[in-house]
Order: sequence, then structure tokens, then C-alpha cells
Amino acid sequence: MKKTIVNDIDFSRYNIKNEVRYSYKTEKGLSKKIVEEISERKNEPKWMRDFRLKSLEIYESKPMPTWGVDLSQLDINSIVAYLSPDTKMKNSWDEVPEDIRNTFEKLGIPEAEKKALSGVGAQYDSEVVYHSIKDNLAKQGVIFEDMDTALKKYPDVIKEYFMTRNVTPNDHKFAALHGAIWSGGTFVYVPENVKVEVPLQAYFRMNAPGTGQFEHTLIIADRGSEVRFIEGCSAPQYAVSNLHAGCVELFVKEGARLIYSTIENWSKNTYNLNTKRALVDKDGVIEWISGSFGSHKTMLYPASVLRGKGAKSEYTGVTFAAKGQHLDTGSKMIHLAPYTSSKVLAKSISKDGGITNYRGLLRIGPNAEGAKASVQCEGLMIDEISRSDTMPIIEVLNDNVDIGHEAKVGRISDEQIFYLMTRGLSEDEARSMIVRGFVEPVAKSLPLEYAVELNRLIKLELEGTIG
Repeated sequence: MKKTIVNDIDFSRYNIKNEVRYSYKTEKGLSKKIVEEISERKNEPKWMRDFRLKSLEIYESKPMPTWGVDLSQLDINSIVAYLSPDTKMKNSWDEVPEDIRNTFEKLGIPEAEKKALSGVGAQYDSEVVYHSIKDNLAKQGVIFEDMDTALKKYPDVIKEYFMTRNVTPNDHKFAALHGAIWSGGTFVYVPENVKVEVPLQAYFRMNAPGTGQFEHTLIIADRGSEVRFIEGCSAPQYAVSNLHAGCVELFVKEGARLIYSTIENWSKNTYNLNTKRALVDKDGVIEWISGSFGSHKTMLYPASVLRGKGAKSEYTGVTFAAKGQHLDTGSKMIHLAPYTSSKVLAKSISKDGGITNYRGLLRIGPNAEGAKASVQCEGLMIDEISRSDTMPIIEVLNDNVDIGHEAKVGRISDEQIFYLMTRGLSEDEARSMIVRGFVEPVAKSLPLEYAVELNRLIKLELEGTIG
């Protein structure tokens, strides 16, 4: 039987490169002077400037991680920490510079906004360049702002919640890096019992080579509220390394429900070292839906801290790694209160020598009486040179709990392809059918427009020929 050969993919839709124009950028590397420059340029209050400098001290005191992906080639001294595009934030796409607007149009953001979103924030390199929210949400008291504006309009709220009790600079080296040089991002507040029926979205685009993007997302879903937030990310391919170290802090108050969906498609020169965490109160619900496709190296483990009685969390994710990619992803579920529940469904696909890891933590604390949790992780390898590992950790400190775990790693065999071809399918169709079926639980969890995007990325990854 002929061997299956998968060609390199065409990412031209995402590989749009605009001329790099900027109003300001820092020099390469990281220093006290650079941190102070960023804070001064943003005209921040003294407490935020002091917070940044303290985070820098923590960053410098912590060693590089010695587990996960190989970060030995990541040189922070070659990265530009802050680059502000040559435009201010606009509330109309018509006022956004043409080349930037065209980029977001090719990515489908304005069209998605018309059809399926109630607000959009679009970040380009280090700053948000477009932001909008539907009038009906604003009238209900929903706040949807870029982080710089939120810091000026709601300083007490930001000071109370920003990296103080959820993610903190002490968590790990790249959380501290984020605290020192964060820029851009989104702040959302949903008042008590308000239900945001149409999703909000933030899109993060890196354009300049050799830069970092460090956006901060802070969402507070107050008691009894509901909101769905979608995050998209992409960047063109360059020969030098880019770095993404964003931070997402979610607060799900009593009885609230928050759905956080992400499709990350960073270029294959990007290190993606993102931190995401949710604190969930009594009867609150957090749902993570995650698609990780791009990047050179990724370490990403969305975490749910179930600290209120009856709190729930679900994580549904798919990770895809091709040649030259090592994506180390997973989920953390921390049960601290009685009758909390969590469910993890993680899928990974690797091809052309790509490496995917599932690295997860399920921890049942001593006070989590009656907790229920299940973890299911599945790896699919398309050829014999790819790799997929699962590394789940389960810690149970209470006897009265219900825990389930299942892990599977398998390969698409030429026999499976041959069987489907005998039913009239081409080899490409057969392979796509197997993969589409594999990721169907993730696609079903996404809004229609983003399920289409997920399927398009999978199709791009699988385009190939029979050798």
C-alpha cells in the first residue's frame, strides 16, 4: 500500500504581513528602564508602576521552567516588549488604518461582528486599535473596555482584581513577566442577573517580527449573570522568534455562568506561554472551549479553582501540532468546596513529527466532600514519526468523591484509510473524515462561525496528497 504523505499547509489567510509602522517601541530586552517607559507612556497610576517593577523583580528571581517544552532557544533579550501601532483606538472600522482594517477583514472579524457578536476588541501588536459594544448591553450596565481605558475609568476595581487573588506574579516566571510588561487586553463586567445572549470577542494580532504580545483579560461575571466570551489569536510567519505571554483572569460569582472559547493560531515562530485561570463561587459555572493550532512551542493549562459549594467546570479542547511544533497543553481542576464537579475532554492530533502533550492536574481538596470529576484525554497520531503523550496528575484528599479517568493514544493506520477508500472516498476525504469525527465534540461546543473556523484550520492542516 502507498504511504500517506501530508504536504505543508497554506496559511496565507493568516500570514498577512503589513509594513511595520509604529508610534513608539521599546528597545529589545527587559529592564527596569523599559518597564518604567511602558508605564510612563500609558500615564499609569503609581500603584501600577510599582506593581510592574515588583513583578520584574519576581521575574528576575525565578528560574526558567525545566519541564514542558524546551525554552532554551527563547532569548528575552532579542524580544521587543512593547510596540505601539501608528494609530489610536477607534470605535469605527472606517477609521482604522486601511492595512490594519484589511487584515482584520481577511480574518473575518468585522463580518463576524455584524452577524454574531455583541462587542469586539481588536488588538494589533501591543495596543487595542478597535473597540465597540452594542448599545443594548451598555444600557444594561455591561462594561466592555480595553484594559488601558478600564484602568483609567475603574481604577478601584482594577486595583482590587488585577493579579491580586487569581493569577499573581509569584505563580511562575511568565506570570511575573506578564505583570511587568503587560499591555492591551480586555475588561468585562456583567452586572447581577444580566444575561449577555450574544457573545463578546477579543482578537489579538501580532504583526511585527521579533516582538512580544502581553495582553491582559479580566472578566467579572457577577451573581446570577451569564456571558460568553470568544478569543482569537494569529500572527504572520517570521524567521525570528515572537513571544506571547498573555494572562486571563476570570471571576465567576455565585450562580453565574461564563463560557470562554479560544481559537489560537499563532505562527510557527511564536512561543505561546499563556496563563488562564478562573475562580468559581457557589453554584457558578465556567466552561472552557479551546483550540490550539499554531505556535512553535506552547505551554497552556487553563485552570478552574472551584471554591464555592456546587461550583462546576468543563474543559473541552483540541490541540494540533505539525512539523517543528511542540504543544504542551491541558487543564487544571482544583476542587476546594463540597459537591463541586468538573469534566475534562482533551483531544490532540499530531503529524509530520509534531509533538502534543496532555498535561493535566485534578486535585480534590480535603473539604471537597461529594465532589465529582472525570478526565478523558485522547491523542491521535497521523503518521509514525509524530508523538503524543499524556501526563495527568490526580491528587485526591477526600474519600467521599467520584473520580473517573481515561487516556488513549492511537494512530491513523493505512488500513483505516484503505477501508474507507474501498467505500468510494479519496485518501484525503478518508483522513479528513476520521479527524473530523475525532474533533467533533469540540466543534459542537463552538458557535457556528467558530466551528467553521475550527474545521477550516483542520482542513488546512490536513491538505495533502497521496504519494
